[in-house]
Amino acid sequence: MRQFRTVAIAGGGTMGVDIALTFARAGRSVHIVEPREAGRAAIPARVAKVAAEMGGAGLERLIAVHADLAAVPWPDVDLFIEAVTENLAVKRELFAKVEALARPDALLASNSSSFPIGAIAESLARPQRCHNLHYFMPAHLVPLVEIACGPKSDLGLAQDLAQLMRDTGKVPVVIRKDLPGFLANRLQHALAREAYALAESGAASLEDIDNAVRFGFGFRYLAAGPVLQKDHAGLDIHSAAAATMYPTLCNDAKPAAILTDLVAQGRIGMKAGSGFYDWTPESIAREKARYEAALRAALAILAPELPPVKPLPS
Repeated sequence: MRQFRTVAIAGGGTMGVDIALTFARAGRSVHIVEPREAGRAAIPARVAKVAAEMGGAGLERLIAVHADLAAVPWPDVDLFIEAVTENLAVKRELFAKVEALARPDALLASNSSSFPIGAIAESLARPQRCHNLHYFMPAHLVPLVEIACGPKSDLGLAQDLAQLMRDTGKVPVVIRKDLPGFLANRLQHALAREAYALAESGAASLEDIDNAVRFGFGFRYLAAGPVLQKDHAGLDIHSAAAATMYPTLCNDAKPAAILTDLVAQGRIGMKAGSGFYDWTPESIAREKARYEAALRAALAILAPELPPVKPLPS
């Protein structure tokens, strides 16, 4: 199994910085590339805040920030992660530049949640070393990381990435097919499609739909996923219920009007002051505090099942 001692990350936003801190906590040296001056200026405060939450005093010593790719010590870099804007052309251009700079054996990964690695790496000379390495926000709290393989990705290298994720305290899942949305987002969207259909039909309110998930089966999912939970409940019961419900489930091939209409109106969520719900600065602050506290409580419950962080030996 290969050693990963030095990581380079393109993108110094919230996601990029939080990913960097998960590596620093595991003793890896990290280089963040952030071209925007304002973005670079904001990084130290984010590092200090999240490092304190992680109980990682001194992590900032393992993180260097650069204005451009040329400043990174590429001969030392074992893994590159792209965490820039969700624009396929931008990602392709970035990967082409990095391929010319990185060692031939360095792995190249994208944190994209929407573009498959096959599309990003299609013009590269060594696409077998490219994978999606998809973290979930907030990256320093959510244990799951998806490792998605493209049509030319090396599955053995994906297993190397999976071990690295375990060494940083994460729970990796490997997706062997280059599917839009990978694994977790496909499951989430299947649920969301049915939720929107129920709301549009007048079967239930948005609040009741949220509560049905949070305080019902979603509550149980913390203890067992949808497959294991059915072994608890009984496959005979599940199969009979499925035969009744499946013909009535939403199977629309396009996003629901309840969603697209809000987007067209500019009601895109907290950052716009409204989405499915209305928001004020005060209610946003309260909700974000509640949300993060709930995540931390859930993380504490799962802690005995998470891989221990394994810093590299000095």
